[in-house]
Amino acid sequence: MLQLNAVHKWFGGFHALKGINLQVKSGEKLVICGPSGSGKSTLIRCINRLEAHDQGEIIVDGIRLDDSPKSIDGVRRQVGMVFQQFNLFPHLTVLENLCLAPIWVQGRPKKEIEAQAMEYLQRVKIPDQAHKYPSQLSGGQQQRVAIARALCMNPRIMLFDEPTSALDPEMIKEVLDVMVELAGSGMTMVCVTHEMGFARQVADRVIFMDQGEIIEEAAPEEFFTQPKSERTRTFIAQVLHHA
Repeated sequence: MLQLNAVHKWFGGFHALKGINLQVKSGEKLVICGPSGSGKSTLIRCINRLEAHDQGEIIVDGIRLDDSPKSIDGVRRQVGMVFQQFNLFPHLTVLENLCLAPIWVQGRPKKEIEAQAMEYLQRVKIPDQAHKYPSQLSGGQQQRVAIARALCMNPRIMLFDEPTSALDPEMIKEVLDVMVELAGSGMTMVCVTHEMGFARQVADRVIFMDQGEIIEEAAPEEFFTQPKSERTRTFIAQVLHHA
């Protein structure tokens, strides 16, 4: 489903990604963790061309990602993304936020999209909020709307970039619950997060990044109980201490 071969990314003189090699199979759940500035978000943003990689190749669902609008558009049709900030249009209702891209980008009929949008709002457990505006919702509800909006494009793979980091602690669980349910449905997921409980429960593999490199990757149980790298051990100890 997803392949990165020797991917490099620079920001000026800063080498943000250093030869990343990664494969994600269809239906796999991958959690990426690591300290701030380790390249996690840059990596995930390169997968749908929010950042352009400088070297190496990225292949998403058979499409080789390059500078051509055709390849970028092709990849973005396959990939849903949920950010730290919810990025909802404040002047549109929840339902209108969900329907906008499928109608404009995919040209699907409005009635069909609205019916599907309501199904996804049901799935993220907020169908009663459909006709409210984002400002009338809590942060956790807004993030669940953002997840439903990404799902409305029928993506083959979902990317999450620290989706709970902007939320109050009591709202984190409601968003994680939706992500756990989504994982259980067989969706291919790549998730950058510090939520180690979620990683343990959902991930098929956990990847630890530091200074633009993949330091370690393993199944969750092995990752948390028998990390091979000293840097991984230190990171896990710090994260669990603050949990």
